[in-house]
Amino acid sequence: MKGKNIVKRNPLKQLVGLGQSVWLDYIRRDLIVSGELKRLIESDGLCGMTSNPAIFEKAIAESKEYDADIHSLASEGMDATAIYSAITIRDVRMAADEFRSIDDATDGQDGYLSLEFNPHLEHDNRGTIEEAHRLWAALERPNVFIKVPATVEGLPAIRQLIAEGINVNVTLLFGLPRYREVAESYIAGLEARLAQGKELHRLASVASFFLSRIDTLIDPLLKKNIAQAGETADRAWQVLGQTAIASAKKAYQIYKELFRSPRFKKLIEQGAQPQRLLWASTGTKNPAYSDVKYVEELIGPETVSTVPVETLSAFRDHGSPKARLEHGLSEAAGTMERLSDAGIDIDAVILQLEEEGVEKFITPYDKLLEVLAKTVTGA
Repeated sequence: MKGKNIVKRNPLKQLVGLGQSVWLDYIRRDLIVSGELKRLIESDGLCGMTSNPAIFEKAIAESKEYDADIHSLASEGMDATAIYSAITIRDVRMAADEFRSIDDATDGQDGYLSLEFNPHLEHDNRGTIEEAHRLWAALERPNVFIKVPATVEGLPAIRQLIAEGINVNVTLLFGLPRYREVAESYIAGLEARLAQGKELHRLASVASFFLSRIDTLIDPLLKKNIAQAGETADRAWQVLGQTAIASAKKAYQIYKELFRSPRFKKLIEQGAQPQRLLWASTGTKNPAYSDVKYVEELIGPETVSTVPVETLSAFRDHGSPKARLEHGLSEAAGTMERLSDAGIDIDAVILQLEEEGVEKFITPYDKLLEVLAKTVTGA
């Protein structure tokens, strides 16, 4: 009405009413101690955070916030690896405490922090399980996830850790066949735990499906095929920029199939909760696309959208909160079916993305350890 101030509702907070949780794909100590994280929780409805070696490398290398800790830990005789572990565990514990009220209020549905272990163990099943045990014990918080990669070697680790009662964030997930295997591993872990007579209540997991990296790899391949003209070019043009969203929409249909099945309903009756799909890599890398593309198109119930700081700000400013996850399902199916005709070997692409994903964590992890090692030695 004319003459009255109109207060715009925060689009981020509106996602809650649509059944989607918003998590921040970022962690840094000054964000926590300054009170900024608390403000984001209150003003934006933020209800979780994720971390990875690349995020911690950037946080520690670009901030003086950690210098005192580094020197103190080094003086205790810790090496670079131990210092990295101590710092990351402390940050995740502090942030988890900020979200603990959300965890309590939602009965373990939300309010989680994720911590990833040494990325060199991504293809080591035994090492993955041992490191997950160590981190879980060290964190001493109910509202944390241990990140486990969606590699072939990671699948049995997911099953075992869930059976042991350890919350798992399955990361580096790019393809639909592997997603089904991940979900099956989670369900099998719950069934194994139940068979042991153990509690399922408040045991949680998410499956982190990476998005923008898919289009970033596939789009240049499609553009090459478009440049060649012909029928393949026409097909390529039809699916350009559509693969990630189409994959996610197909994944959600698999989610509904598995977690609304009679098999899983039996587990729900014993206190189990579904393994929610988490949309990761939601920052738009192609400037030709909307900066909220990977958030807006995948809004739907029982999902999580984890966003970098820039995407959080963008959606707060001009995001359009509307349930779209199950819109255009036939188009999504058509996109996936046309990829082969467009000259794309999706299985090869997924394998490349998985290998590159591991390397993108190994590189910053090793770089940070080199920096820490120099601090320890005084070099």
